[in-house]
Amino acid sequence: MDDSENQPRDRYASETALTRAIRIPVRVVVLVVVLPVRMVRDLLAAGWHALDRSVLPPVRRALAAAAGALGRGLEWLFGGTGRAVGWLIATLVLIPLRWLYTSVLTPLGRAALWLATALLVWPWIGLWRYVLVPLARYGIAAPAVWLYGAALTPLGHALRLLGTAVLVPAALALVAGPAWLFTMLLVRPVVGLWRYVLVPAVRYGVVVPLVWLYGAVLAPVGREIAEAAEVAWRIAGYLSRAVGRGIAWLFRHLIGVPAAWAYRTVCVPVGHVVRDALWAPARRAAAEAGRAARSALATARETVRQARRDAWHALTGGTGRARSGEPRGVPARTLGSTTTVPSAAQASETSLPGEKLVKRA
Repeated sequence: MDDSENQPRDRYASETALTRAIRIPVRVVVLVVVLPVRMVRDLLAAGWHALDRSVLPPVRRALAAAAGALGRGLEWLFGGTGRAVGWLIATLVLIPLRWLYTSVLTPLGRAALWLATALLVWPWIGLWRYVLVPLARYGIAAPAVWLYGAALTPLGHALRLLGTAVLVPAALALVAGPAWLFTMLLVRPVVGLWRYVLVPAVRYGVVVPLVWLYGAVLAPVGREIAEAAEVAWRIAGYLSRAVGRGIAWLFRHLIGVPAAWAYRTVCVPVGHVVRDALWAPARRAAAEAGRAARSALATARETVRQARRDAWHALTGGTGRARSGEPRGVPARTLGSTTTVPSAAQASETSLPGEKLVKRA
């Protein structure tokens, strides 16, 4: 057995000297054409990804917030106006129109419908049912049926017999001769010309050369161009990636590393100094001022409550119960006792001149 039959066949087993000659030049030309396209495509893709990561999300959020605010403003602006206009239209237009329709137009329409039926429909129904239908049935249909059965049917049978026995054979005899003559003089020569002249000329003069040209020239050239485009696209990708990495390395060492060094050696110490020397004292001072303000407000509120409570006790004589909702103070100690009674009103432990002390049970 021949060993060449077991060997794997090459992809270009049917290649010719033409494919071997054009392979390298085609790949070089395609690489020169594809490389700028691939680099521009990679550059645009990188720019789009960077733009989508850093710029578009804030813009989308800002547009969404602006659209929401605009929608809420328009809803607030036109909501009340729309409801007022709807109420006015319903009160001034729709309700009167509904009353007019149900109370005036509907009865008028029913009366007009009954009158039109009585004057226009019923007379025509009577004319059709009692005049035209009997006239057509007994004046036209019955004579026509009699005429068809007694005269037209026998006449048609006679004419059919005449045509079948005489006219059809005569017509066939008259048509057969010209048809045979037309076939022999025109159809047969045209068929022979098509079958033995035009078909071989087209097949061996046009189709076979085109098939050979496609199989021997166009198909190999097309395969080489497609393969060259694929290889050039991969090579252009490698070159574009290498150029991008070089640009990134230059950007890092020319901008990124100095910026990081400046941030670590300059910005961070300055920021710590500003934080410790300016920001922290200012924050502590603001906190102290806030606490002092809150304390002053609390003291003022307590003073106002005490003044209101004292005024209420002065008006009621100190014997009535506190009003519902009146804030209660600290339970007071009653005179002559060391215990505290929660329900007792606050009173001064020093009696006024002329006031008698009464010991409570």
